[in-house]
Amino acid sequence: MNEVVVERPSAHVAIIRMNRPEARNALNQAVRSGLAEHFAALGQEPDLRCIVLTGGDKVFAAGADIRDMADRSAVEIMLRNTQKLWQTVAACPKPVIAAVSGLAWGGGCELAMHADIIVAGRSASFCQPEVKVGIMPGAGGTQRLNRAVGKFKAMKMLLTGLPIAAEEASAMGLVSEVVADEEVLDRALELAELIALRPPLAVAQIKEVLLAGEDASLETGLMLERKAFQLLFASRDQKEGMHAFLEKRDPQFTGE
Repeated sequence: MNEVVVERPSAHVAIIRMNRPEARNALNQAVRSGLAEHFAALGQEPDLRCIVLTGGDKVFAAGADIRDMADRSAVEIMLRNTQKLWQTVAACPKPVIAAVSGLAWGGGCELAMHADIIVAGRSASFCQPEVKVGIMPGAGGTQRLNRAVGKFKAMKMLLTGLPIAAEEASAMGLVSEVVADEEVLDRALELAELIALRPPLAVAQIKEVLLAGEDASLETGLMLERKAFQLLFASRDQKEGMHAFLEKRDPQFTGE
């Protein structure tokens, strides 16, 4: 059984699904490698416009595979170079929507934070429990969480290892929206299809500039935004979008 599978619900949208239900989608090296492989491939498809990342109906991903880590040495963990696999997810140029049902704990929470939008079910929960087993987050948990929710909320989650419910995660800024459990994937796909209707070049520039500007000064971020804004006036989609607006019709964007 493939531990990571790709589905194609429509021409411009793909689903990457973690498929290890017997282990609650625990993130072993096979799952991490599968995610990296599919994100790298899909990120280069010119006709693909959005990716939905999901797990099962009961669990998104319950964290790293502790059985695979318990007796490893520091050197063995270092030589895995798992940061290169995570970086492939982070570097995906396509918008990524995480559809989170159930547990997004440990590495699962870190993986969700690699997405650009998080849609969570009402019974979903988010947690960084690494401190409870003698370690700390190692795939961005201390850095992405702090940037998402701020120092004081992040410190509480990281130092206690306690989970938070979807509604609290939303109030903290960790989740984009919360929906009924049975609607999580449908809502994520609805957003993906909506994004797929938008001009691909503008979407790509928005994602790139927002992420590049996160840790830059405001002045630098505004410069990046301004240059990208100006560049888009060289696209056919800009002309199509503005003329469609003036002509009161729906635009047809081609990514050119």
